[in-house]
Amino acid sequence: MTVESKSSVIPAVATTLTEAASAFRDSTPKRPKAAAVVSALLEAEKAAKQQRLTYPMESLLGNWRLCFVTTAKAKEQSGIVRGRGWYLPKVFIKAHISFSKPAEMSVENAGAAAIGNQLEVGAFTLKLTGPALYLGKKNLLAFDFYQMQLSLFGRVIYSGNFRKGQGEEGDFYQRSIGELAFFSFFMVAEDFIAARGRGGGLALWIRDN
Repeated sequence: MTVESKSSVIPAVATTLTEAASAFRDSTPKRPKAAAVVSALLEAEKAAKQQRLTYPMESLLGNWRLCFVTTAKAKEQSGIVRGRGWYLPKVFIKAHISFSKPAEMSVENAGAAAIGNQLEVGAFTLKLTGPALYLGKKNLLAFDFYQMQLSLFGRVIYSGNFRKGQGEEGDFYQRSIGELAFFSFFMVAEDFIAARGRGGGLALWIRDN
């Protein structure tokens, strides 16, 4: 089953999230209200669990820009949606995440991947990179960051180890999932992806071409 056909299982929810992603990308003022997006994310998460949807690692590869997040308390109780969400500013603050396959992969680590997380605030840029492991049956991507790069006005002012004295990157695949940060993806489309983080918050990213 393709990514598109999976998303069509919940058309109303997919429509809301697609509209939110498109409005953010095109910087249009007419976009779904934050409450509607939170509700759509929760419905998508519930549908993914009920229907046991799975997505291949290949559908996550690429660069994505964060456009919407929620508080860690976002959930539905007795039909009532709880928790707040908001769109990120389009200009001054830019947050990106990227997933790629490492140059070398082994049979033991078939779900091995590389992750990059970049935050731009005005002229300042912080970029973190590290290894990741994708568990396809759970749509769960565990990760950790080991390298950091700081730039100001496009000029690198620091580049080095992010976790001195806290283990080596080569030890990542020997660690248990319980020790790692992770994203649990519940909706993956051509132009956007959605997940819940270990901290409990929901996030919606758009593909960044």
